Amino acid sequence: MKIPATVITGFLGAGKTTLIRHLIENAGGRRLALLINEFGDVGVDRELLAGCGVEGCTEDDIVELANGCICCTVADEFLPTMEMLLDQPEPPDHIVIETSGLALPKPLVKAFNWPEIRSRVTVDGVVAVIDAPAVAAGLFAEDPAAVQAEREADPALEHDAPLEEVFEDQLKCADLVILNKSDLMDAAGLAGVRRDLAGAVDPAVRIVHATRGRVDARVALGLHARVEDVIDGRWSHHDGEDDHDHDDFESFVVELGPVTDPEALEARIRAAAQAHDVLRVKGFVEVPGKAMRHVVQAVGPRVERYFDRPWKAGEDRTGRLVVIAETGIDRAAVTAALTGALAGASAA
Repeated sequence: MKIPATVITGFLGAGKTTLIRHLIENAGGRRLALLINEFGDVGVDRELLAGCGVEGCTEDDIVELANGCICCTVADEFLPTMEMLLDQPEPPDHIVIETSGLALPKPLVKAFNWPEIRSRVTVDGVVAVIDAPAVAAGLFAEDPAAVQAEREADPALEHDAPLEEVFEDQLKCADLVILNKSDLMDAAGLAGVRRDLAGAVDPAVRIVHATRGRVDARVALGLHARVEDVIDGRWSHHDGEDDHDHDDFESFVVELGPVTDPEALEARIRAAAQAHDVLRVKGFVEVPGKAMRHVVQAVGPRVERYFDRPWKAGEDRTGRLVVIAETGIDRAAVTAALTGALAGASAA
């Protein structure tokens, strides 16, 4: 019997990691293996999942590929990692793959047809997690030309970054679309988002609402779609291309000392996002006097902070924030904006 695998895609900050934490907590006794693909040099998403505190979820069940885009490194990294998971004495009951927010799902799904894994794994489904408030704000409209025209009106922005194409490709490949952060919108707003997505989502694809990724695990991990058998029929902007390029994006790390005022840091993140068009900030900081690690996640100017777990004995408590933005961002200016008067901060 083949092991099912679920591919979870979605743009930067949509809530993929939050959804996976929920699935871990509600796995119903199934042993999940998690394959995490990050854009950047610090394994923040892996650390968030490893610190979930759920019984039966150990760091050995979480594998990270921190080399940008999983769909660009299939032969070199993805296939050997999958074989390693499958060859364990006790293989997982279900494999969950979190792609980078910049990843195209179709090349990844096609990799499941490689002989090394086709006879052993099936793609149960592709789940697209959508930031509903972002779509409602017009960040990814049904008419990409209108968004492009808005960008071209601002001389400070790169005008040819394929953000809308990535977004549409993720929707076109989906078997389930999750409108996350629905609690931040009213019924009329959510109905508007569904209308905006109608042209990009197959009518047979189910669209569900979620708050903090809370979706019935029996649905998200039980689609039975056998996507590897039908993936060639799912349209993509990049059909016919051997590869694609992520040179339009870059990431870097800002290191922080102890943060005595998390609210002030939040204000700095919000200001940096607005002034420099930062797409994503995520990481951890130490708050003096607190025994727990403080998580910071931001999508544009929207910031979320919380304590997730106690610091481990001997653990490096250096605060690190991963910044993801379009190529050409002024790293020094963003670093200065994030650190403010905090001592000992530097960009890695």
